[in-house]
Amino acid sequence: MPPAHGRGFAQTWWGQAWLKALEDTALDLGQLKAGRRLARAGAVGAVSVRPGRITAVVQDRDGTPHRSDVLLQELSPEEWDRFLEMAVERAGHIAALLDRDMPPHLVEDSAAAGVELLPGIGDLEAECDCEAWDHCGHTAALCYQVARLLDQDPFVLLLMRGRGERELLDELHVRSIARVDSPERREEPHEAAPEGVSAAEAYADGAILPPLPGLPVLPSEPGLPPRLDTEAGPAQGLDVEAVEFLTAQAAVEAYRLLAEALAPGHERLAVEDELTVSEDAVRLAAADPGPAVEARLAAASERGRDGLAIAVRAWRYGGRAALRVLEEEWVPEEASLARARAALAAAWEDSERPELRTVRNRWTVVGSDVQLRHGRDGRWWPYRKERGRWTPAGPAAHDPATALAVASGSE
Repeated sequence: MPPAHGRGFAQTWWGQAWLKALEDTALDLGQLKAGRRLARAGAVGAVSVRPGRITAVVQDRDGTPHRSDVLLQELSPEEWDRFLEMAVERAGHIAALLDRDMPPHLVEDSAAAGVELLPGIGDLEAECDCEAWDHCGHTAALCYQVARLLDQDPFVLLLMRGRGERELLDELHVRSIARVDSPERREEPHEAAPEGVSAAEAYADGAILPPLPGLPVLPSEPGLPPRLDTEAGPAQGLDVEAVEFLTAQAAVEAYRLLAEALAPGHERLAVEDELTVSEDAVRLAAADPGPAVEARLAAASERGRDGLAIAVRAWRYGGRAALRVLEEEWVPEEASLARARAALAAAWEDSERPELRTVRNRWTVVGSDVQLRHGRDGRWWPYRKERGRWTPAGPAAHDPATALAVASGSE
């Protein structure tokens, strides 16, 4: 075969399964890399395939030839008998092989019959006259080249397992005739073969699939929303400014969600509930819409302009968590309350500790316009009273003294 320049060694799922067995078995990744280089350079000679063994002469980069063999356990007569009986019952399997295809449900049905067609970890045993005790670059190169042969003809795998194509088809033909002529079959009422694919086969197809493609690269910035400044005028009642603002924010939000999804460990994070209409109005208002859109968001959130401005400030400090601390009053459980008191006690010396008045999760410094709010996650949020209303003064901190310093420094 010609050198495999600029392409993978296995394009089919069964070819990839062959390479996975090699790569899971080999102990030295450096030898695998050397094997790939040799195979790509065309260093693997003609490959001899026979039951239980593949052989080729592989040349080193300096031209030194090495006889390399890879052994694969042949199926026993009992295993071949089970495989052939299964194949006779499902003629579509052999038809697929004749088309040089290996459907996943063929491997699944074989496994259900107790016959493993594809090799697994440790099944590919290496022998090479370079006297390596494990897979060397020569046997690895041979395996990479055989993956290309398997792509072209899956009967190569069956030959390694002990049956050549002609022998296998002859045995299936004999068994098919015997099955049709059996007394039991002659007494059975004739039924038309069902059309389509059985549910079991369709389900099996989903169990053996090629690996998913790699994750996409995060774009450098959000996509541009569609432009609405067309020659035609807007429909009656359509707020063009609001629609343009919403489309722009949809692009920004989609970009944020994609960035989070591509971040390491994202799959271990809990799925959050959707934002309420009121919360989403605050999120949108935090993006600095125009006065008309802001007025509509204030009405939708039922906060009014001043209330929305305070909620936006909270959102900018900590998103949904900060907004909930602004709006919720809750009574900490005794364990949570004890941890909060311990954190407060450790934050200051006895002579420096401010006097705090506690109401639920809110700790107000006596004689001051400064307050700490204890979040459900154990963090402390700084607050300050402005024009008679408690207003967020900064992001959350794990240390109450830090949060209090932030609130006090905002005077």
